[in-house]
Amino acid sequence: QAIVDKDADYLLAVKANQPTLRAEIESAFAAATRIDTFVDPDKGHGRIEQRSVSVLTEVDWLNGERRFPGELRLPKVATIIRVESRAELADRSRFETRYYISSARLSAKRAGEAVRGHWGIENQLHWVLDVVFAEDQSRLRKGHGARNMAVVRHFAVNLIRTAPEPERPPPMKPQRKATKPRRTSIKLRRKIAGWRDDYLATA
Repeated sequence: QAIVDKDADYLLAVKANQPTLRAEIESAFAAATRIDTFVDPDKGHGRIEQRSVSVLTEVDWLNGERRFPGELRLPKVATIIRVESRAELADRSRFETRYYISSARLSAKRAGEAVRGHWGIENQLHWVLDVVFAEDQSRLRKGHGARNMAVVRHFAVNLIRTAPEPERPPPMKPQRKATKPRRTSIKLRRKIAGWRDDYLATA
């Protein structure tokens, strides 16, 4: 609702922990007679992948009243998206179906572009959390510990990303050619914040 109130649009993945919503979306696609579809072939990184993107814009049933406490209802939902991907690897084939919901009215082609951007952002965040914070090696399993630490890690990543560029010592050897300094990595920024209280205070 906060996204819609700011005149923006959302694109949300339907996760496996939402089985009722996912089943309803699957039934909607099975019963639909008008489905906009776009096929996006991709080749690279040693594999051939084909993504079939389908969208439904008849989504009035998602705007109804809640039938039971806690049921998810999304404001101004306009499009349901199904992405069926088939990847041909060297020794096997991989099939996957993902579903998304958006408040923007999208064509199948535009939905495919939006989903690829959404997927890239998720992959980048997961890579940062794993490499910088070793999230996959965390042993927190009981109670609310895992969820609480996930919130802390996201909070820390956002602080590190918005922190100013740390000062660097002058090079020990004279530079033959002036080059633009590279941006300090998130991993190094986290270390500097642990070494220097003055930098930690600016984060």
